[in-house]
Amino acid sequence: MAGFGKLLARNRNYRNLWLGQVVSEIGDHFNTIAVFSLVLQNTNSGFAVSGVMLARAIPMLLAGPLAGVSLDRFDRRKLMLWSDLFRAAIAILFMFAIPADRTWLVYLLSALLMGASPFFTSGRSAILPAIVTQEELHTANTMTQTTQWTTTAIGSFLGGTSAALYGYEAAFFLNALSFLFSAWSVSQLCGEFTTRREVSLQETKVMKPWHEYVEGLRYIRSIPLVFALMMVGVGWAGGGGAAQVLFSLFGERVFHRGAAGIGELWGVAGLGLVVGGFFGHRIMARLSYTAYKRTIAIVYLLHGAAYVLFSLMTSYGWALFFLALSRAAVAVSSVLNMTLLLRHTSDEYRGRVFATLETLVWGVMMLSMTGAGLASDRVETRWIGVGSGLLSSLTAFYWMWANATDRLPEPSIPKHTIEEADVEVHGEPTA
Repeated sequence: MAGFGKLLARNRNYRNLWLGQVVSEIGDHFNTIAVFSLVLQNTNSGFAVSGVMLARAIPMLLAGPLAGVSLDRFDRRKLMLWSDLFRAAIAILFMFAIPADRTWLVYLLSALLMGASPFFTSGRSAILPAIVTQEELHTANTMTQTTQWTTTAIGSFLGGTSAALYGYEAAFFLNALSFLFSAWSVSQLCGEFTTRREVSLQETKVMKPWHEYVEGLRYIRSIPLVFALMMVGVGWAGGGGAAQVLFSLFGERVFHRGAAGIGELWGVAGLGLVVGGFFGHRIMARLSYTAYKRTIAIVYLLHGAAYVLFSLMTSYGWALFFLALSRAAVAVSSVLNMTLLLRHTSDEYRGRVFATLETLVWGVMMLSMTGAGLASDRVETRWIGVGSGLLSSLTAFYWMWANATDRLPEPSIPKHTIEEADVEVHGEPTA
């Protein structure tokens, strides 16, 4: 905890970025809870809720490649700023979708809102190495991820409370304000946030999104560790997406605890993620690259096995314990993997790398959620959970095979990353 406090105290740039993250991510859940509740109230249809999820996911997948290319060509700070301002305008328009005869508007606005998100979320990852030193990078990454997990729990609770007490208008208004605050925070960042790459005069005049995106894919494939981290992210999502649907099914159908049980499962899952994030932060400095690779295999196996045990437990208390253990293992792998990805990705490709990762993970999660939802009416919920855990464990076997066949050599730190470590990144104006 002391390391997080020191980072916030001495690094003005990261402090501004973090404050914007806290407020905007809490605001995101004001919108999410209000939208799902509104659609259920107006339609009383679970299929309509699934439609909202698809309306959010598909535009995000389509926008990912364009966001990645744009973040590697233009000023990342400005793109993040415009993303926030655009989303603020869309968020306030949700007020017009409240009447039952305008439910269709929820789908359109949800698509626009999430279509702009990759420009901010991938941009935040891409600029992180530029605003912290190499010594601060792991701490900053851990803090960013644990904050995201914490705001999920807080935002969900506050979003539901605000919608229940003050109506949907208040939730949508507060969501719009959160984007404006995030935009202000981003505007306070000092430094150069345009990628450093050598391009020809002709290339600077003509943007070729598909050509540049494919170039980014070639870069990912050329760095074995970066490619492997992409694959384990996709592998986890194969089971992890189903898990998002299963929390509600376990609370309702398996443990018969209704809404309170669903809340308890999400709460325990969030607690496990935060605890695992802190543990991953503590052990990173003690791990050699070889030990890191062993650790990743262990935590993915532990995650899958713990989720299988959670699915099979008849004792509610033990089920909560294994669920928390499963999420903690996910958090350890996420913190360690993202730190390595940040450290070893060249500045000129960061936008495309993080946008591609986000696109792949969301795409597979969407397929996994759809599969779990379709299976839920035909297969016992516990066995869907077992399948989810086993799918996630396959990630460990891919990782162990890649390591055993020497497909995971340690890459060198890119030249641009080394240069960034030598410049002032604490956010104070330089001469």
